[in-house]
Amino acid sequence: MTPAQRIAELVAVARSIVTYHGDPAKAAQMDRLYAGFVGPGSLAFDIGSHVGDRVASFRRLGASVVALEPQPGPARVIETLFGDDPDVTLVRAACGATEGMLVFKVNSDNPTVSTASADFIASAAGAGGWEGQVWDREIEVAATTLDRLIRDHGVPAFVKIDVEGFEADVLAGLTQALPALSFEFTTIQRGVALACLDRLAALGRYGFDVALGESQHMTFGRLVSKDEMAAHLSGLPHQANSGDVYAVLSGE
Repeated sequence: MTPAQRIAELVAVARSIVTYHGDPAKAAQMDRLYAGFVGPGSLAFDIGSHVGDRVASFRRLGASVVALEPQPGPARVIETLFGDDPDVTLVRAACGATEGMLVFKVNSDNPTVSTASADFIASAAGAGGWEGQVWDREIEVAATTLDRLIRDHGVPAFVKIDVEGFEADVLAGLTQALPALSFEFTTIQRGVALACLDRLAALGRYGFDVALGESQHMTFGRLVSKDEMAAHLSGLPHQANSGDVYAVLSGE
């Protein structure tokens, strides 16, 4: 890493800390949303933790957390914020279809969109709303799978997956239905979201809802079918940009 890249990363991580930890109203919205999935004594996985705002929410709700973050800068933030908390386990790794090592593309100016997906970077090139994004270096990171995390830490009540175009790869490393989870989608890669819906439907009987952007507000207010969710995501305008699809396993 060059000195300029190091400075850019430090500035960007500091900006993320303010953005993701500095808004009490947003934190309260997040807590209200996640209270439907986790509570005291439950377990949550945060796949792609960045600087740990979801970790903080899960902990406020009383859940223990396994947090995955492969980037050294954001991982240090999580370690600083939660290193003394025995109910937070930091795993400095990416999550994917298989265990091993993978190449991670870093955006020094905006590490929140760093990614293991070359297709994500290709899709962002020239896309509206993604102007000026540069993935300027690569690092090799350890990779684990959801199945391995479950073997090591137990079955989570909820899994949050936010990995910039690598979401389908993460779900490819899962071979059992889980009670509830979310995965990020972007309008530059709708096919990734559709692949995630197909994967979850193969694992179990899931219903779906979606929250756009960082609104923490569910669009439907009810669970809809895979096909209805797929049609909704396909019909969103490009300007919708991103959001999180929530999947809840049916008891039927």
